Amino acid sequence: MLHRPRRLRKTAIIRNTVAETLLSKEMFVYPYFVTGGKNIAEPIKAMPGAFHFSVDRLVKEVEKGLKIGINKVLIFGVGEKKTKDASSASDRNSIVAKAVRELKNKFGDELYVITDVCVCAYTTHGHCGILENNYVQNDASVNVLAKMALTHAQAGADMVAPSDMMDGRVLAIRQLIDKNGFDNTAIMSYSTKFASAYYGPFREAADSSPSHGDRKSYQMDFRNGREALQESLTDENEGADILMIKPALAYLDVIKELRQNTLLPIACYNVSGEYSMVKAAARQGLVDEQKIVMENMYAFARAGAGIIITYHAKDILEKSWL
Repeated sequence: MLHRPRRLRKTAIIRNTVAETLLSKEMFVYPYFVTGGKNIAEPIKAMPGAFHFSVDRLVKEVEKGLKIGINKVLIFGVGEKKTKDASSASDRNSIVAKAVRELKNKFGDELYVITDVCVCAYTTHGHCGILENNYVQNDASVNVLAKMALTHAQAGADMVAPSDMMDGRVLAIRQLIDKNGFDNTAIMSYSTKFASAYYGPFREAADSSPSHGDRKSYQMDFRNGREALQESLTDENEGADILMIKPALAYLDVIKELRQNTLLPIACYNVSGEYSMVKAAARQGLVDEQKIVMENMYAFARAGAGIIITYHAKDILEKSWL
């Protein structure tokens, strides 16, 4: 027998030597939920290990994260005034803007700050845009989103991440922030975001459930792989710097297909449902948490993601799973 693949699996040393997929702490982005008030660190029941933090406590948590290697964070705002037109989303004194200013003042370039750009947590109806006649209006929503992104850039965000799935929003954001002198602010587009049941726990975390209907008229149909690729490549043409697939675990084929069709960096979002299912199964002794988490992380990287947004990042780095 000339070919015995097991020869290169004999010991850990040789397995590590020929491993095709590698992970590093530089690949991880940790999401935080920030709310108003002071000295708040409120557990999110649906997401064990995740919290709502006030800005002062957020700064302290980020400092702890930096010590274990978490130097990229994604910020979500919770608890703002909800209006029909999402006016609080672009307020220069919004919770997100305050958080960004505090983080950049404290940590400077030691920390890379990314902000989520979507209005679902800022509208009375919970949809990701401006609702008229029970339909989310695309172009009116794009204008609001671009203003929101500009507010974040003005606060000091290194990168803005539109997650709404409106057509044309990447171009609108790029043009507006460039016009205002923020041409070095990067855009990580949720370029293919599926209408998924995996977001369930996030609804509690972000207080962003739609009051009626669903998001299938603007988020991607999970049955469509070719359209998923088209969505991401459209955002590349509009000026996105990084393309993201969300969720990650059920869409490894989409990540791989996109990797083969773009030269841009690719991110994936290991979302709340994926995270909470692992936590729940581990609590019941059904799975080995460390092993299943790391198997998932390697799957994301093997499929082609170079950036992994995950709530598991703290466990991975604090417990030396990597």
